[in-house]
Amino acid sequence: MQFHHHGYVDHDPRLQAAAGVGIERSAELPEVMDVLIVGTGPAGMLLAAQLSAFPDIDARIIDSREERLRVGQADGVACRSVETFQAFGFAEDLIREAYHITETVFWGPDPANRGNIIRESRRPDDPRGLSEFPHLVCNQVRVQDKFAEVMANSPSRMGRDFGYEFVGQVREDGTEYPIVSTLRRTVGERAGEELTVRSKYLVGCDGARSNVRRSLGLKLRGDSANHAWGVMDVLVDTDFPDVRTKGVIQAHDGRSILLIPREGGHLVRFYVDLGEVPEGDNGSVRSTTVEQCVELANAILNPYTITVKQVAWSSVYEVGQRVADHFDDAVEGERAPRVFIAGDACHTHSAKAGQGMNVSMQDTFNLGWKLAHVLRGQAPESLLSTYSAERQRIAVDLITFDKQWSSLMAAGPLDPQHPERGGVDPEVIQEFYQRSFDFTMGFGTRYELAGLTGTDEFQSLATGYPLGERFRSAKAMRLADGNARELGHHHQADGRWRLYAFADAPAPGQASKLEDFAAWLSTDPASPVLRFTAEGADADSLFDAKVIYQQDYEHLSIMDAPEIFRPRIGPLQMMDYEKVYASLDGEDIFDARGVSREGAVVLVRPDMYVSAVLPLDRPELLAAHLDAVLQEPAVAAF
Repeated sequence: MQFHHHGYVDHDPRLQAAAGVGIERSAELPEVMDVLIVGTGPAGMLLAAQLSAFPDIDARIIDSREERLRVGQADGVACRSVETFQAFGFAEDLIREAYHITETVFWGPDPANRGNIIRESRRPDDPRGLSEFPHLVCNQVRVQDKFAEVMANSPSRMGRDFGYEFVGQVREDGTEYPIVSTLRRTVGERAGEELTVRSKYLVGCDGARSNVRRSLGLKLRGDSANHAWGVMDVLVDTDFPDVRTKGVIQAHDGRSILLIPREGGHLVRFYVDLGEVPEGDNGSVRSTTVEQCVELANAILNPYTITVKQVAWSSVYEVGQRVADHFDDAVEGERAPRVFIAGDACHTHSAKAGQGMNVSMQDTFNLGWKLAHVLRGQAPESLLSTYSAERQRIAVDLITFDKQWSSLMAAGPLDPQHPERGGVDPEVIQEFYQRSFDFTMGFGTRYELAGLTGTDEFQSLATGYPLGERFRSAKAMRLADGNARELGHHHQADGRWRLYAFADAPAPGQASKLEDFAAWLSTDPASPVLRFTAEGADADSLFDAKVIYQQDYEHLSIMDAPEIFRPRIGPLQMMDYEKVYASLDGEDIFDARGVSREGAVVLVRPDMYVSAVLPLDRPELLAAHLDAVLQEPAVAAF
């Protein structure tokens, strides 16, 4: 973590000096703002935390609740989400307190006595080592609280505005704040009173029954699987040996349990299969009691038993997979989007794959930097149209996966003695689960939109950084201090692009492609660093450029690196020593990520997805790629 570059710091370095809208932030909701976010769930809180990094953006987040959520429904935290938390600075906090999933156990009917269950197999959680981060189980409340800390420590001092219900909105184009939202107070002496606020943009993160989606006339399309599940977070006394291991448990009659150990060492979540919901049920299945769920769980777990000591939370839900046709209010060829929906507001599915919170947060991670770019004059408003184009396809992929997984879980195990009764071979379920790990951990996302994602003409220069996929970290030696560091852990949720220059290794007397590339970045009028960085801003305020050398670090000096990789930052113009790296002996990043020894440029979007892979000696291709995304700022950045 870097600090002191603005002067000596003797307090918690995460607390940044108030600036811009944070200097005199009003406790009351203002009449006008840049962005109004509705809903303080994970999607809304990530977006708020991301926008809070910009003191020149006035964003507010509202919720109809009286106070912060105390019991969260989501629990699974995919490795990709932990990578994202690292960018916000709190991954280590949650890793320390969360439950770590390292394997999944599968239980099924005992062939000798199908009324009992036995352990069939153990499957490792990440057999291929796709992430250096663990797969976690952590209370949704803690995730939201961490985002709230980021907001409170940010220059804009952003907080949550509770007690405001979103009622509706109209769009009045031609004005500076065209979105006119009607809100209703829900708490206090003025409860029931309506008020009007205006914003440049509105984002609905207000759940499956989204009022923002309703105000746009959008509908979730899809169907219900007519299958119900009871879910309960409980403290139990049990003789079931795998109660502290994630488990998929199927009984002979087709009923099943998905068991998720929770953080803290004692809490356990049970998803209990309640079976098919008959036609005309009219929601009566939702009246299933916790006691009934416990009774059914004991029947499934036979010969083992559970005794519930305390119920922390419980609910009943019917599986449904639905997705909105698009995620904004744009009209193609007529108007750019101003209103967006994210998370459960635009896609719903079962909870058993642990995707709800994770995919929802990636929705707003995709949207947040784009809003910031447009609001700060760094990109044209057409950039905002890419949000729905990119994320809607991901949601469709999620629904497809969820239908497959839910169907397998609901089908019940195959009885080898009576195959005519139907069911699924347990091996099929176990292989599907492991085969789908890339997707469930958030690594199946691949953005392919032309402009934001380049062509694959030069993909062979860095095969370990597939275009459109998340930047996969690897270790390199930080030259200034001899510390081996995960390169991707320096990504921050600050709206900057990451530009990695993997250096060539010319023979003595040969020209250096890296030197020429660095000179072009620093001096050529076509350089995106010169064209798109606001006047008066730090040289790395938009592009965080790093160099990685092939040579052993002992034979290099940081002062040999071009100045573009040693920028001077902050009001004191202090040199940044953390952008120059070398490969590690025995753990060479060039080998680990398939980077050509001729060198390569890897450009990464602010949301950590690879945007382009290009040759070092074709800098004009970098300029052309970014010309399609960015614009020259009209005024200096804050």
